[in-house]
Amino acid sequence: MDAATMTQAPVFDPEAARDDFPILARLVHGKPLVYLDTGASAQKPRQVLDAMARAQTECYANVHRGAYWLSETATSRFEAARETVRGFLNAGNEREIVFTANATDSINLVAQTWGRANLGPSDAVLISELEHHANIVPWQMLRDEKGVEVRVAPITDDGALDMAGFERLLDERVKLVAVAHCSNVLGTILPVADIVARAHAVGARVLVDGSQAVVHGPVDVRALDCDFYAFTGHKLYGPTGIGVLFGKLDLLEAMPPWKGGGDMIESVTFEKTTYAAPPARFEAGTPPIVEAIGLAAAVDYVQGIGMAAIADHEADLLRYAMQRLASVEGLTIHGTAPHKAAVLSFTVDGLHPQDLAMVLDRSGLCLRAGHHCAEPLMRRLGVAGTIRASFGLYNTRSDVDVLISALEKARNLLA
Repeated sequence: MDAATMTQAPVFDPEAARDDFPILARLVHGKPLVYLDTGASAQKPRQVLDAMARAQTECYANVHRGAYWLSETATSRFEAARETVRGFLNAGNEREIVFTANATDSINLVAQTWGRANLGPSDAVLISELEHHANIVPWQMLRDEKGVEVRVAPITDDGALDMAGFERLLDERVKLVAVAHCSNVLGTILPVADIVARAHAVGARVLVDGSQAVVHGPVDVRALDCDFYAFTGHKLYGPTGIGVLFGKLDLLEAMPPWKGGGDMIESVTFEKTTYAAPPARFEAGTPPIVEAIGLAAAVDYVQGIGMAAIADHEADLLRYAMQRLASVEGLTIHGTAPHKAAVLSFTVDGLHPQDLAMVLDRSGLCLRAGHHCAEPLMRRLGVAGTIRASFGLYNTRSDVDVLISALEKARNLLA
């Protein structure tokens, strides 16, 4: 065996990985479970479940407060989780990693702290037509409270961001650009590094909603040079109740707190409170201790496989699924931009998405139906809703085959 062969990374085997996910062995309606809703929430590998169980049975205690072994050990594991996430995003400092409840909480944190302190009636926030409600509503709330203008960059018919339209709306009044890294409906991957460079050229900060992107490939916040990056744990094969906000340290240090309480303070008197430095300033109260440890285990899990290997596997699944879906009579794929993650939304002529999803469920298929928390995007597409198949590392071509077979049966049944 030569040196090149000895150092070659192992090939990712999705069939072997499936064994790590206990739920995938169960039957639904007497059929093998085919889970195609990772975009909403991913299933959890045994490594994550075990890590959380150990945290609760071996060393559970509250963190940052106790002078005893259990608390010190829990604190060490909790803060080690922060360092794991820092490395995952390639952030420059672990103090730039704030633990939140989810990505929605992260975006609202920026809106309610940085936004309130820095935006007013003469300023604008620029978002896109692709956004999830979590990256629309907080800016509308700020608009209604502070008079901030909310601008919306258009998309092209294939679901890509219209960069010419984006440029037309980007001027010195725009103080924040807030965009998804990857669309949760269309799978479109936005050119975030280019967006950041253009925004910074006019003095705007950039917040990126990375909830879908961190699942499908490597993310480097220093290479992107974004000012804020948000994601949620439960889509990354981790638990619910844990999210992450990356923020450049100088920005976090200048931001006021959002929630008040224990652990976000240096000192408190009835006359005055002195706030702690980031990230503690933004983590009031007992944090999601076990969930942070679970998230770190999920990060270790995907990095053990390799994010590039996951991206390659899912790219193959996406190509195969688009080819197979194109053969289904009356089916329209929404979102065919050149740069896509493994997320597919589609409609079938004459069939309501909700009705179709319920029939597909009888074949053991788990798919999302509706507007996917992106109603403005649905209106742009000219549909009330879609069926969405979102793939994870545990999906295979055979899952796609089951979907195609069930679609043909459902079309005949509902026609």
